[in-house]
Amino acid sequence: MSLSRCKQPPGCCSPPVAPKPAKVRCVAARVASREMPVSLLLLNTQTLERRSPPSSPRNTYVAAGPQGSDEPTYEQVDKRVLSRVVMALFRKKMVVALGEDVPEKGYDGIISLTRKLNAPPLTPRDTQLKTIAILKSLFPAWLPPFFKAVFARFVPTFACQMNAIATALTCEWLMGKCTVNDVEVDGGELKKGHGVLVERCRYLEEAGCASICINSCKVPTQEFFKTDMGMNVTMTPNYDDFSCQFSFGKTPAIQALDPAFSSPCFQQCPSKRKPGSAVESSGCGGCPGIAPDSAKTSLVA
Repeated sequence: MSLSRCKQPPGCCSPPVAPKPAKVRCVAARVASREMPVSLLLLNTQTLERRSPPSSPRNTYVAAGPQGSDEPTYEQVDKRVLSRVVMALFRKKMVVALGEDVPEKGYDGIISLTRKLNAPPLTPRDTQLKTIAILKSLFPAWLPPFFKAVFARFVPTFACQMNAIATALTCEWLMGKCTVNDVEVDGGELKKGHGVLVERCRYLEEAGCASICINSCKVPTQEFFKTDMGMNVTMTPNYDDFSCQFSFGKTPAIQALDPAFSSPCFQQCPSKRKPGSAVESSGCGGCPGIAPDSAKTSLVA
């Protein structure tokens, strides 16, 4: 006996029934389109039930970051003239992007603004786009296109090394101690001075949130360098020790395959999902603020 597709409008042949589970609907579709025998249908349904993986645990949190170690002090870094100038400029651009300021001063103000940048009603993509706009506004309008047309195009090795040095020099106030190092780039070649190792990211540790790392740092930075500066960079955060490796000249992985996009919520995250919330009831096992695109690289178009 075989089943064939009904030509009449839905509901004409039988009374309404309860919705089938997803696994049964999948097999039912095969029956309608391929006339699968009923006996094989029952066998496949039983097989699906045996092989169906358990659902992702809800409210799964991880103890992220260095455990049992003292947090570094940044007083001396924050007192540097360069740090104060760059921090003030960065804050000014964040305020413009958000349209509001916060009462906190210094680095606490940067983190408070960051939380607002990652809060509803803004979506993860909204946050990424606003962060890209902030990064662009830090430079004269002519500089990124000039760098892309000249340095990135004709001297890519020098361009990567230049950006590694500039990142290490100007971003210590934001991320903590940075060291220029050698890294593998596209093709597996080891390139001298193409990397920056952030030993213990201050920004990630203070924010305490995986989605802030992804949406306010990793994705927008990678996209800014690719689109506006004409060069690839891959940022690889380590949520166990809060280090981060910049690799200039390396194309980011597809988001769905990047481990950074599958991180659960941090135990210390101030904005982690609450029991009974819309995010919790969705059953997603990952951080609710991370939405990887399985069809694209970390550079979201």
